[in-house]
Amino acid sequence: MGRWQQQGSLWLLEPDTSSSSSARGSIAFIGGSYLAATPQLSYRRLLEALARRGWRILAWSYVPGFDHQAQANEAWRTFRRAGPATLRLGHSLGCKLHLLAPDGGRGCSGLVAVSFNNFSAERSVPLLAELGQQLNFRSEFSPSPEETLRQVAGTYGQKRNLLVRFDRDGIDQSKRLLGVLQARSDDSSTLLELPGDHLTPASGGLRRQLLGAWADDPGRERAVEGLATAIDRWI
Repeated sequence: MGRWQQQGSLWLLEPDTSSSSSARGSIAFIGGSYLAATPQLSYRRLLEALARRGWRILAWSYVPGFDHQAQANEAWRTFRRAGPATLRLGHSLGCKLHLLAPDGGRGCSGLVAVSFNNFSAERSVPLLAELGQQLNFRSEFSPSPEETLRQVAGTYGQKRNLLVRFDRDGIDQSKRLLGVLQARSDDSSTLLELPGDHLTPASGGLRRQLLGAWADDPGRERAVEGLATAIDRWI
């Protein structure tokens, strides 16, 4: 498996093809919140685990803003310039950005949405609520949570979706998204529950790199490997 390489706002990782003759395809990944600024570090374990299974990784680096539709469009255009992706993979806010892609999800074979989160701006960024009361304004993501779900119901065309939630994730909204997806005709979306919490996918193995194997969390490492295996088997 090669090293991470940066091309603009994308971080690329070539697959490990030592056990096969060719790559299995490409995964377009969008992370969540401010972890997404450095996906090659924040999500290193998960993405490298998928690369070991033969997948080429394209991870988009960004800083979240309020206009989620504009960022979804930018991510889609960036991935498109890099070539077609077999699978789209998102974590938390990254799921929403994939769902808002201009092509309605039709340009890939499926979406894996891990720990889908669709809260309002005031709940996601508590300081906004306080400032809004003091300055008499309301700030909200665009589209808003309810508008996002209506848009998914009306324009999202990808039928194959794997939603993954973790059993200790208190802010996951995958079940609500699943209801919206399954209300569409001919939908084949499914929900998978795994052990872990909202930050389980965001593991860079930093303690292991700095201090050695004795300082690592074997439970989190197993959880990340389990997630990579589930994604690989599903697609």
